[in-house]
Amino acid sequence: MARVIVLVIFTILVVALFSTTVQAQDDVTWAKRVDTGKEVVTTMEFYFHDTLSGRNPSALKIAQSATTNSSQTGFGLVFMADDPLTVGPDPNSKLVGRARGIYGSAGQTDVELIMVMSYGFLDGIYNGSSFSLLSANQALNPVREMAIVGGTGLFRLARGYAIAQTYSIDLTTGDAVVGYNVTIATYI
Repeated sequence: MARVIVLVIFTILVVALFSTTVQAQDDVTWAKRVDTGKEVVTTMEFYFHDTLSGRNPSALKIAQSATTNSSQTGFGLVFMADDPLTVGPDPNSKLVGRARGIYGSAGQTDVELIMVMSYGFLDGIYNGSSFSLLSANQALNPVREMAIVGGTGLFRLARGYAIAQTYSIDLTTGDAVVGYNVTIATYI
């Protein structure tokens, strides 16, 4: 008899605990969590060619503030870009995509760009897929990390980061080649 009473009490406690857990989840009507446990991690390495000079620049100044020219950081200067992405630092190496978007000088006391860019790919299984980068870029640091916040195609629901390292920069023209090492997590 004691064994039956213990079993009944145990069952009541388990049912009460389960009911409380279900109740807590039911109280949240604005969100749903589904854990599939299936994730894909993609790593990529490529070079970003930002050309401000010459007959066919890949980035153009589209705006600046009245005080940009007197700012030591270029604060308020905004560019629109359509930059090639290649497998190597040589601009004639294989084209694998394009980075399109806006970046601007957002630092009053240090050189920091805010980048809003879509990195679209043209090669292999990644053709037609893109990831979106929305992050601060401390452009004068030799190595910097930026956030990947979304994507399309194979990069749908992407999240991750890009490590950027300046390969070369011409301080007279502003032309730069930047190596990217990207890690992106997506779901199957």
